[in-house]
Amino acid sequence: MNLPLGYRYAAAYAGIRKAARNDLALIVSDAPAAAAAVFTTNLVQAAPVVVSKEHLKASGGVARAILVNAGNANCATRTGRRVAVECCRAAAKLLKSPANTILPASTGVIGVELNPALITKALPGLVERLDPGKFQEVAEAILTTDTVAKTAFAEVALRDGVVRIAGMTKGSGMIHPQMATTLGFVVTDAAAPSAVLQKMLQKGVGVSYNRLSVDGDMSTNDTVALLANGAAGVTLRPSDHDVFGGALAHVLQDLAIQIARDGEGAKKLVTIEVQGARSEREAARIARAIANSPLVKTAIAGSDANWGRILAAAGYSGVDFNPGAVDIYLQGVLVCRRGLAAEFDEPALKRQLDARECHILFRIGGPGRGSSRFWTCDLTHGYIDINASYRT
Repeated sequence: MNLPLGYRYAAAYAGIRKAARNDLALIVSDAPAAAAAVFTTNLVQAAPVVVSKEHLKASGGVARAILVNAGNANCATRTGRRVAVECCRAAAKLLKSPANTILPASTGVIGVELNPALITKALPGLVERLDPGKFQEVAEAILTTDTVAKTAFAEVALRDGVVRIAGMTKGSGMIHPQMATTLGFVVTDAAAPSAVLQKMLQKGVGVSYNRLSVDGDMSTNDTVALLANGAAGVTLRPSDHDVFGGALAHVLQDLAIQIARDGEGAKKLVTIEVQGARSEREAARIARAIANSPLVKTAIAGSDANWGRILAAAGYSGVDFNPGAVDIYLQGVLVCRRGLAAEFDEPALKRQLDARECHILFRIGGPGRGSSRFWTCDLTHGYIDINASYRT
């Protein structure tokens, strides 16, 4: 793991969480970095989302740091905006940078007032602890109901040299993004204009975070941010965009899959592949409907080859297709041929479905070439156990 050059990281316990574990983190670029981000499309948006959007616009797409807290979403409160702005100003003063180059992010309980003093008092010590080697500490500090930290890395050999990409994310529940998901932060030591980064990020998110669902609930705080500080001394040429963008998409996809695998209460990662739709967009709509079906997800949890639930979910996706042309495969086994039951060894398939990973292939016969891949997880009683007492 070779981290991108020119970044430092730090995490600390500021007292935001009830449990005494790190809940405040900084990601700092030594030099001003070009920045891009995508945010939740939820009508209800947390103060850090609103302020980050404003800061990116005011700075012209430049950022020095990402300031993130866990344990409180800073959303739907009376003081949310004031808290986000005050904390950004405090961080900016310590980093000797304009306040609009600080991007705030929060995750946790909605509707609970966040005391800014908890953050501002912890910031001086946090800045003192900044270190290039503390990437993993930050990845762990941003977690909420996650069971593991989620990170991904890439090195890209370009004409003018090697650049590095590193990403971290958090998320386990309340995951059904349309523009981002929970929190994700990606840094690179390549140099590129903010507008170029924005296009690459949106394209990468489109095949990763936007192809992910755990429970069908979209967060109010969803943010994925990308910083590029140029510390590697390599500026992306137009001819580099496809290669670098592909590596970025791979990192984002890796992070998204880790979220699905770590879904709240989940035992199985589920990959849904749709083929033969009229377009990629229609294939994605079908895949999303299957991924969000509680009946499909509970069947997978019970290792039940109930292909009828898959066909039914596709049928209410809003996509017009011929059910009589559909083949469905579970773990590579044909269970539905042309919309009707296919013969298969049920006990043997049940044993295959007991595996930690499940693959669903939904194929529409005909001339359509649209395809999409989507990730989700099974639905177990563990999800209820976690969410029935989240606030307490």
